[in-house]
Amino acid sequence: MKRQIIHIDEEKCNGCGLCASACHEGAIDIVDGKAKLVRENFCDGFGDCLPNCPQGAITFEEREAPAYDQAAVKRAKEAAKAAAQKPAHGLCPVESAQMLRQKAESSRSEVTAAPASGKLVSRLEQWPVQIKLAPTQAPLYDGAKLLIAADCTAYAYASMHEDFMKGKVTLIGCPKLDSVDYSEKLAEIFRSNDIRNITVVRMEVPCCGGLTFMVQKALQASGKVIPWQVVVISVDGEITED
Repeated sequence: MKRQIIHIDEEKCNGCGLCASACHEGAIDIVDGKAKLVRENFCDGFGDCLPNCPQGAITFEEREAPAYDQAAVKRAKEAAKAAAQKPAHGLCPVESAQMLRQKAESSRSEVTAAPASGKLVSRLEQWPVQIKLAPTQAPLYDGAKLLIAADCTAYAYASMHEDFMKGKVTLIGCPKLDSVDYSEKLAEIFRSNDIRNITVVRMEVPCCGGLTFMVQKALQASGKVIPWQVVVISVDGEITED
């Protein structure tokens, strides 16, 4: 059938991933660093992805394309949600998330004293840390300060553990490489738990803007007012904006 559908200009696309995050239907993926319409039958032609493209790489066109399949979109969303909540390596995410926090609390005097000896210590308080694997509800979230960081920040910023992870529950992800829109899951975490505040740490590269966008979207969807801030790290490891 002939219908209206989006067109992505790969020459203009910089692979930031904002369109993939904005597409509620899951029609767009980032493939080899470029946005691609990989599921034509998932594209409803409404263009939610259009205003989120900073490069102007997305337009409408009318051409032969499969009909929009709402049932298939619904099945894909349910499958993605189930996969995101599936425990990793046979461990219950809630139980494993509690273990590190309890360990950190029981040895707090040792942890705070360690830096004086010159020995670097981990400030990670829970496991898992990937947003895709983290539980949406767990005791460790109660009254927690939440750090949501792009994967690369820990490699670029040398003092990540001391300056940002210390005393926080840490969640990490990459809006460019992961094929999951975190906003729905983050909204559930915000909605279901008593989060005190949120710090987003991202890289200065354009694709990392997707992380900020998803947190903002999740906060709006959660219906809660939670204080939050964004810190931007340059590629040479300096804080450029907060």
